[in-house]
Amino acid sequence: MPTPSRRTAEVRYQPDEHPPHGLALGLALQLMMLEIGEIILIPVVVVRAAGGTDAYLAWAAFAALAISGITTMLQAHRVGRIGSGYILLMVTSGAFIAVCVTALTEGGAPLLMTLLIVSSLFQFLLSARLSLLRRIITPTVAGTVMMLIAVSIMPVLSELLEEVPEGASANGILISAATTLIVTVVMILRGSSGVRRWAPIAGVAAGCIVASGFGLYEIERVIEASWFGLPEGGWPGFSLDFGPAFWALLPAFVFVTLIGAIETVGDVVGIQRVSWRTPRATDFRSVQGAVAADGVGNLLSGLAGTVPNTTCASGVATVEITGVASRRVGVYIGMFFLALTLLPKALALFLAIPGPVAAAYLLVMIAVLFSLGMRIVVRDGMDFRKAAIVGVAFWIGTGFQHSIFFPAGLEGWVGELLGNGMASGGLAALAMTVFIEVTGGRRKRLETELGVDALPGINALIDEMASRRGWDQAMVNRLRLVAEETLGTLSEQDDEGDGEVRRRLRVAIRPEASGAEMEFVASGGEGNIEDRLALIEEDHTSDPVEHEISLRLLRHFASSVRHQQYQDTDIVTVKID
Repeated sequence: MPTPSRRTAEVRYQPDEHPPHGLALGLALQLMMLEIGEIILIPVVVVRAAGGTDAYLAWAAFAALAISGITTMLQAHRVGRIGSGYILLMVTSGAFIAVCVTALTEGGAPLLMTLLIVSSLFQFLLSARLSLLRRIITPTVAGTVMMLIAVSIMPVLSELLEEVPEGASANGILISAATTLIVTVVMILRGSSGVRRWAPIAGVAAGCIVASGFGLYEIERVIEASWFGLPEGGWPGFSLDFGPAFWALLPAFVFVTLIGAIETVGDVVGIQRVSWRTPRATDFRSVQGAVAADGVGNLLSGLAGTVPNTTCASGVATVEITGVASRRVGVYIGMFFLALTLLPKALALFLAIPGPVAAAYLLVMIAVLFSLGMRIVVRDGMDFRKAAIVGVAFWIGTGFQHSIFFPAGLEGWVGELLGNGMASGGLAALAMTVFIEVTGGRRKRLETELGVDALPGINALIDEMASRRGWDQAMVNRLRLVAEETLGTLSEQDDEGDGEVRRRLRVAIRPEASGAEMEFVASGGEGNIEDRLALIEEDHTSDPVEHEISLRLLRHFASSVRHQQYQDTDIVTVKID
């Protein structure tokens, strides 16, 4: 059965420990320099592609950087149930490029504000009810939508290539874009892991140098910018737009928000695995906090009228390399981001980037998003059902995006909705996933109070399912033993609490091709069964204490045990082959 793997690198400082301030500041500065380009470049791409003004562009970049700083500190130093409690950098989300460009083009900043504010509410809801959507928002759905994001962004490239001064040299446009792409790709293909992380910003810098020789780089913008202060354009003002464009684009924004949340889940799982000396099972309470902090970032971005942010996986790699996982580093990174917002000249270096250079950068982003979607799908395991979902949904989204299915276009809000490949393909993937879940093997369920006195009812449930499926007595005995040991372990947690309020328990059994799956859903408790199984695996004493016997039996009879702890819910999924 899967258990947390032993780390190979030494953790010098765990999240709850405090490294010297000099070390923490140095690591924070390094991570800030790696991500500053991505935070500012994406708003540049979005606003330019939508034809926004220079004043709005300056504000959007400023606001994105400030919100990234605030939410990065919130992730590290959680407030209540908001924040992960780990080093998770918050950077501008490339997944929102296509939908943000469309929103700004259709309705300007008011429409973008409205869509982001409303979609952030879905993220807060997802954080609170993450356990309920675990079978619907699957990695297969997430990966497919991620690949379709790349398809939706493609039309933006041609618009950026045209964002040049009047009379600009065609050769200059081509050479500056090609230089950006070549430098970036060469560094990615042949550079070390450390060099690859600098590839996008190095490619943009090389492209800008070449573009300046053709008069495409607006150096005057940098010269005229002040050293200290706030952007001159200022906040565009708060306004809500619930017109037809809002309802047409809302599903796409909700999809991207959900995809960002799923990406955050992956980042939090990764950072937990590298932040502790002794491996621990994933704490989904921390995952919920991270998703809630993402929601705060989306809400603030909506109020500010800029591109929203999401978590970045670079923090995971840095913790793995340095062995420093202290929350202090995350707080310092956020402080650096906020300090940089007061340096307009530094921001102007990015705001002056020519359209062709930004287009080449975006092409690399598209490739990364597409490959990330493929990795998400493959990592979840590929069978014929998942392959069908990915293939059908991807080509449905591509067909609608490029008007292949309906060349004349669809009318009204239906056309606006399905015309976005990410929305149409995402809906298709979601519909097929729901169909599989609904038409799969029927579950038998039982709801009762958590305690050993629930065992007779569970055994009766097992007997009923065995009678329907024709399972032999050996299978029935294994199911009964697994149910008894899982119930005993959960009840033990209940006994360790105050004992005044009995927790509720819902048990479900579903047949599978190779056996059966039993799911125990209880109100929240303390202690993780996976962690305790891992400790028993490492304990080679010949005389186990009494309370470990149930866990040893569970490990013996079950094929796999997964314990997901949420804020108010424990879910133990046990597979029996």
